[in-house]
Amino acid sequence: MEVTVNVRLLLASALFLFAQTPTMQAQVTVDVVKITCEQVILEQLAPPTHDIVMWLNGYYSGKRNNMIINFQTIKNDEDKVRLYCYHNPETTVLDAIKNVLDLGK
Repeated sequence: MEVTVNVRLLLASALFLFAQTPTMQAQVTVDVVKITCEQVILEQLAPPTHDIVMWLNGYYSGKRNNMIINFQTIKNDEDKVRLYCYHNPETTVLDAIKNVLDLGK
């Protein structure tokens, strides 16, 4: 009986310790201006590349006052930018987007 009490006490203590341990959350920030095509092609970014592409699409759509989401257009634009990046890995993604999608005007 004493062993059972000790085991229960040990388990309860362990559970209490795990419940009190705060989970560490990594804060990931990305400076979009510094993202290179090479990082996108090689998937070297902490967040998934698709998340960044979606954010950039929203950013440029907002600048053009375009509030319509067309997922096929986003996919086509992403493919065009990836192809451009493949041939120009040193270019920043922002410059690639401006060049490919003619947004520099």
